[in-house]
Amino acid sequence: MATFNRVWELLELPERTSEETDEMIHAAHVSCYVWSQVGQPANVARGEWQCARVYATLGRPEPALWHAKRCLELNEAGGESFEDWDLPSAEQGMAHAHLAAGDAEKARRWAELAREKLARVEDPEDRKLIESQISELGL
Repeated sequence: MATFNRVWELLELPERTSEETDEMIHAAHVSCYVWSQVGQPANVARGEWQCARVYATLGRPEPALWHAKRCLELNEAGGESFEDWDLPSAEQGMAHAHLAAGDAEKARRWAELAREKLARVEDPEDRKLIESQISELGL
């Protein structure tokens, strides 16, 4: 959990050194790996989402799309540990990955799918977080 949170801290920096960028990439993968060993499928999906977000933020589309697709596949497979916000979060992750790949149309479609599902997210804080991540797309 500390590694996952550290990635968030690094993602939120307005600028990163090369060392901080390396740390962010490695920490995201470590977090995802650990959850794949000890967590539920939802934890693994969230780890894949975070890897996708890191790569999208860095403008690296190929790994961003890979991890975003893995996150979506895990969400679609489902399981008892998933929450109502996981699928719209995965879809906004796909939007960020496609935007990093330069495909604004696909990004827009994924963002719209995420927005549609947000109506079903019960917790207003969860809804607000995902809405803010969608708005970061600028679409």
